[in-house]
Amino acid sequence: MNHKLILQYLGKVLSLLAAFMLLPLLVSLVNGDLIEARGFVFTILMLMAVGIPLGRLKASTTKLYAKEGFIIVAVSWLALSFFGALPFYFSGAIPSFIDCLFETVSGFTTTGASILRDVESLSPGILLWRSFTHWIGGMGVLIFLMAIIPAVAGDRALHLLKAESPGHDPGKLVPKMHQTSMLLYVIYLVLTVVEILLLLAGGMSPFHSIITAMGTASTGGFSSMNASIAGFNSLYCEIVVAVFMFLFGINFNIFYLLFIRRLTGALKNEELRVYFGVVVAAIALITINLTGTTYPTVGQSLRYAAFQVCSYITTTGFFSITQMNWPLFSRMILLALMFFGGCSGSTAGGLKISRIVIVWKEIRRALFQIIHPRSVEIVKLDGKAVDKGLVHGVCVYFCLCIFLFFSSLFIVSLDNMDVETTVSAVASCLNNVGAALGKVGPGGNYADFSPLSKGVLAFNMLLGRLELYPLLLLISPRTWRTV
Repeated sequence: MNHKLILQYLGKVLSLLAAFMLLPLLVSLVNGDLIEARGFVFTILMLMAVGIPLGRLKASTTKLYAKEGFIIVAVSWLALSFFGALPFYFSGAIPSFIDCLFETVSGFTTTGASILRDVESLSPGILLWRSFTHWIGGMGVLIFLMAIIPAVAGDRALHLLKAESPGHDPGKLVPKMHQTSMLLYVIYLVLTVVEILLLLAGGMSPFHSIITAMGTASTGGFSSMNASIAGFNSLYCEIVVAVFMFLFGINFNIFYLLFIRRLTGALKNEELRVYFGVVVAAIALITINLTGTTYPTVGQSLRYAAFQVCSYITTTGFFSITQMNWPLFSRMILLALMFFGGCSGSTAGGLKISRIVIVWKEIRRALFQIIHPRSVEIVKLDGKAVDKGLVHGVCVYFCLCIFLFFSSLFIVSLDNMDVETTVSAVASCLNNVGAALGKVGPGGNYADFSPLSKGVLAFNMLLGRLELYPLLLLISPRTWRTV
């Protein structure tokens, strides 16, 4: 284990985090919020005191292997969560440190679950930092580091990309990792700016537009309003946000293919077609279920169904209306969409559409082989054979998710909340959705959970964002055993 290399990367990440905090610090100073500004200054000084010395460490070798890549990502995200929580704590915006940690983890992991009862009471600087953690975590801070510092993106940096990017195989858009990271962030930034401009055109204020676009781009869902998107009372803004939630749930490789004018290759992507089909089917089913029972017209049912489906399947968590009075059938569809998630290589959470497609095809293959034992069937995706090792890895991932889901469920159930709240809260945090059902549904929050449950749910958020393995490897004794 190359400990110095791990610490060196950690130092660079912490230094980068200090730089990120300069923007909300400036906003706090401009608004005259000196207490909040002091909290940012204290945190920045701590980050520099730790980050600069670590970043200057000289490792005996700069070669990065898979184990180091996963450990760097896990340690970096734990450090980001701790130091990112300090501005909330030092400023007094959130008095309890476990609540500060929960809110910060929720931000960086783009979950959007909140313990705040009154978001609108936050100062602009703190509110901006809260949403900025979303935008930073959406694409990944280490990917950003590789984008701006070519030396970081060496020949083995794909291990960092695999450990931090959502999906079973992030791949490279271009041969060099530095260029791949840069392209990812350019696509991310351009889409964010376009959404900001469209929201401004709809009459939303610049500050609210930026906060909303950050929450959409990261598929995180932190809003500047207590009532989320419903607080703006604008059909135009709902349409813009819904469309961009859907777009940010698509694999970024698709946008690159469109940019280089390979439309046919983009449209042939099987995961994209299934993603689109699931969204359309869910909207149609919920619209039919709501019409005449909850809302009088098809148009009204379609409006709310489309927004909530895009929000849940992309794990964004924005809401345009409460679903407490929706039929159980519609709410169960939303719960299922939490697990589906968006496409691999997007900012969305969940299991990912590609994994679900692979597992479904593996089940079909296994059933067919029972009937025809001598047949040779292979799992294909986009017309290409999927490696057996990858299929096995996806199945293992599913089993791990189920085990962690029920393990967390038993611990959180000690709070004695109702079943709908408990189940959806765990599912929401593990899949980085934020919005859930019951007491943690639209208009609700996670404030009433015990510190133990908040800790478990925060750990679930990190597990979901890093797709289990980095954190599980970090706490495994075999990882640190010298061979």
